[in-house]
Amino acid sequence: MDATLIAVAALWGAGAGLLLPRAAYRFSVEPGQPWRPACPAGHALTGPVRGWIGPARCAACAVAVPSLPGGVAPRDPAPAGRRRYAPGVAAPVVTVLACVALAAATGTRPEAAVWLLLAPVAVLLAVIDRRVHRLPDTLTLPLAVVTAVLLGGAALLPEHGGSWISALLGGAALGGFYFLLFLINPNGMGFGDVKLALALGVALGWYGWGVLCAGGFAGFLFGALYGAGLMLARRAGRRTGIPFGPFMIAGALVGLLFGGLAA
Repeated sequence: MDATLIAVAALWGAGAGLLLPRAAYRFSVEPGQPWRPACPAGHALTGPVRGWIGPARCAACAVAVPSLPGGVAPRDPAPAGRRRYAPGVAAPVVTVLACVALAAATGTRPEAAVWLLLAPVAVLLAVIDRRVHRLPDTLTLPLAVVTAVLLGGAALLPEHGGSWISALLGGAALGGFYFLLFLINPNGMGFGDVKLALALGVALGWYGWGVLCAGGFAGFLFGALYGAGLMLARRAGRRTGIPFGPFMIAGALVGLLFGGLAA
């Protein structure tokens, strides 16, 4: 195991992960609504890339509700709570863990760089889907294209561990399978899941059909276990909708780890 690669992956995951909470907050809206331009208190989100990059803490709220002398927080928790408008720990931690695991499994092969670049976007999609049961086209469709292009570049480099043709076929196969499920039961399978399946299929297909099937099956298994757990806890019924994107992404991660170790 290359310690330097692991360290670089951890630093990359931490840096990219810290940018996710604000983006997740802005993207987490119901269909038909514009992306959020301001914090819950109405202060405009400013910063690089038209305010998409920045901390998940509103500086204007912090100024409006200053701390008491001696650094003591105000007694009224509501104004103070508006300072941070999005959770800022879980997404960065998950991103770091995913990047480190992918780097450890893939090693110094060219596709490792591809997985590290795509991991933060996958975590972002999982967070958004968990919050509002939505996978924005703004992210899913470019993700599929970028995954195919980056793997095409990796296939031109020596010592790569997969096949670009297999990756393209994998994207078509998994995307087609999810599209069939969508046609059979539109209420049980969202069209956003179909678009996400294109990108995940390309990534999994890079390592071959066995990894594609394993990663796809793992996603369904994780989703089924989660749904069964909710029903056992009496927090959901058979018709209760659950966000499937996080389980698709988790299954794909498992598939890529096995594929990277076996390549």
